[in-house]
Amino acid sequence: MLELDDIQHILLTRTPAMTGRYEFLSFDTAVGGRAWLSEMVEVVESAASVPSTMDDTKRWVTLGFTWTGLRALGVPEESLDTFPEAFRQGMAARADILGDTGPNHPDNWVGGLAGEDLHAIAILFARDDAEQARATGVHDDLLARIGGVRRLSYLDLNATPPFNYAHDHFGFRDRLSQPVIEGTGEEPTPGSGDPLKAGEFILGYPDELGPVVNLPQPDVLSRNGTYAAYRRLQEHVGLFREYLSDNAETPEEQELLAAKFMGRWRSGAPLVLAPDKDDPELGADPMRNNDFNYKEMDPHGYACPLGAHARRLNPRDTAHNMNRRRMIRRGATYGPALPDGAADDGADRGIAAFIICANLMRQFEFAQNVWINDRTFHELGNEHDPICGTQDGTLEFKIPKRPIRKVLKGLPAFTTLTGGAYFFLPGIKAMRYLAQLS
Repeated sequence: MLELDDIQHILLTRTPAMTGRYEFLSFDTAVGGRAWLSEMVEVVESAASVPSTMDDTKRWVTLGFTWTGLRALGVPEESLDTFPEAFRQGMAARADILGDTGPNHPDNWVGGLAGEDLHAIAILFARDDAEQARATGVHDDLLARIGGVRRLSYLDLNATPPFNYAHDHFGFRDRLSQPVIEGTGEEPTPGSGDPLKAGEFILGYPDELGPVVNLPQPDVLSRNGTYAAYRRLQEHVGLFREYLSDNAETPEEQELLAAKFMGRWRSGAPLVLAPDKDDPELGADPMRNNDFNYKEMDPHGYACPLGAHARRLNPRDTAHNMNRRRMIRRGATYGPALPDGAADDGADRGIAAFIICANLMRQFEFAQNVWINDRTFHELGNEHDPICGTQDGTLEFKIPKRPIRKVLKGLPAFTTLTGGAYFFLPGIKAMRYLAQLS
């Protein structure tokens, strides 16, 4: 049985947050870091508490730590050595594995996220701007009062209009395909697959292959924790719109080309079920908008191209051992929306997401290396993910079509990675253990 009262809420619940802030922190002293943590852990919501207080609560707090942050808190070396290699090295050190090259390289990241003095993140989600200002002010007061902890940088978040569903700055509906964890009581929607073992996402539980060994020690530290890969992607909305206009003649053809890149229409309707035109009712219906496969319904990609973003990130029945590759995605948009028809204003806007999984190498890094940035995914040749893959102007995007497929050459980068990190999200008991180290 899942110990919901010890699991940070972000692993299992989505809150109705409309704004918030990510605060990236450094511990100058272990005493200061532990004093900060001892107060912050008292306001962290568990997966048990959030559902019952959703209507009354206005802010939701999550805490995460880098490997160097655990060391800065005073975790003994023998314990630090039990964490997996990818987490110990950190995301910046694994740039080559992840395909973070060129403009995406850690040398170009903002906010100090590539440095070893990035120790922690406080995720402060809020229901509205007033609550965000209040919660941020409380945290400012805490940092000023205890000393020994400083803010490296922060990122303010916002929900882009319309507010009735989550979507990115390109206009695509988001958060449509998430795995369901066994033991949560949640029922998967049609096409989402059976519930997966908790150990695929939360440490201390069996995964799809059975009991998991070699967890971080001591047990209290890893029990009910997990890992999160943070990715801040700047979205070049003006460039995306310009590219659509240059490569499709009519507004309808532009929308279809955008859908071919993503694998879904902006409404969320999947191309497999709506290959020719958008179907907003389908996109808004959770009992239908995920109910499809690729092997039987679209094996050649005539509806959804083989290299489309959604098809790469969730190959469904065309991937081997798919249940071992699933990930939970959380996050939010940042920056002002670019109005329809407006010229690019140069503002920084994008999406800042967390990919949550129990094994960074097997899940997140596999997806980055084999699905997103593999030129030969589905034997395509010379392609990366058209939305979030690394692009250098030499790659293609192929759209299967009878009698002759369409090949778009020299695809530009519609997104740029401007920050990233690996965080450990401990259970609540583990955070109290960390706060009491000496």
